[in-house]
Amino acid sequence: MEHLNKYLAVSPEVRSALDAGKPVVALESTIISHGMPYPKNVETALRVEEIIREHGAVPATIAIIKGKLTVGCTKEEIEYLGKRGLDVPKASRRDLPVLLAQGQDGATTVTTTMIGAALAGVKVFATGGIGGVHRGAETTMDISADLEELAQTQVLVVCAGCKSILDIGLTLEYLETKGVPVLGYQTKEMPAFYTTHSGFQVDYAMENPEAVAAAFRAKIDCGLKGGMLLTNPIPAQYAMDLDYINANIDAAIAECNEKGIKGKAITPFLLDKIQKLTGGKSLEANIQLVYNNVAVGAEVAKALCAMA
Repeated sequence: MEHLNKYLAVSPEVRSALDAGKPVVALESTIISHGMPYPKNVETALRVEEIIREHGAVPATIAIIKGKLTVGCTKEEIEYLGKRGLDVPKASRRDLPVLLAQGQDGATTVTTTMIGAALAGVKVFATGGIGGVHRGAETTMDISADLEELAQTQVLVVCAGCKSILDIGLTLEYLETKGVPVLGYQTKEMPAFYTTHSGFQVDYAMENPEAVAAAFRAKIDCGLKGGMLLTNPIPAQYAMDLDYINANIDAAIAECNEKGIKGKAITPFLLDKIQKLTGGKSLEANIQLVYNNVAVGAEVAKALCAMA
């Protein structure tokens, strides 16, 4: 694996924690460069790291920095990503080899964050929401690479469900076909990012971090490939009304279709449009659910380490 040193950079703090068997939580960087404007993006990213530390774990923000898949970005690197914003390419699995080979920067999606975490040996990753099967995918075949990564990369992903701009039912069907367990954290219902309700059931409800960690440990011990999805509802006080958010999503999707926006540009456009339609309420909800997810992620990481 020595050849990886050319492309992979693990920070001293993260490496030390992993070597000592301490809990580490991976974090994505697309939310920094593409999720919100500067300086809110940097403030949020640094607060997320603080929350993980407050819960007794080590944060590992992952990004591609000058051709290195960096696991454990420094404060200066987070600032750099935040200031560059949309100029930093959004990097999924297909983009990774080229960006690394050309010495470029890249904001990691759920997919590439999982890859970086797995290469470094980090088992738990907390994010906002995962990608999934887009509405109308039966004709467009627009399915996020996040789902395929969950099918093959052994990382436990904590999220607030899939983004409610997606087809949640088809996303769950895809994950079931790929053998990815979908767990609910103290809930039987799949949360839908901005709201706690979706009308769809998860595979199993888990009452505490220890139960989640035990299930993932069993998956690892049995050599079952792929990851596990822990869906954690947005705190009730920040949740948005289901009908209200769905009406805004429908309006955003209609405009997206009218403008002919396709591919990886769809999700950033829709999230930005929904933020404007809701007067910024969706952005605040997004930030709060991320805070909630990383806290749970740290607790699960601690429970997993305790079983080693």
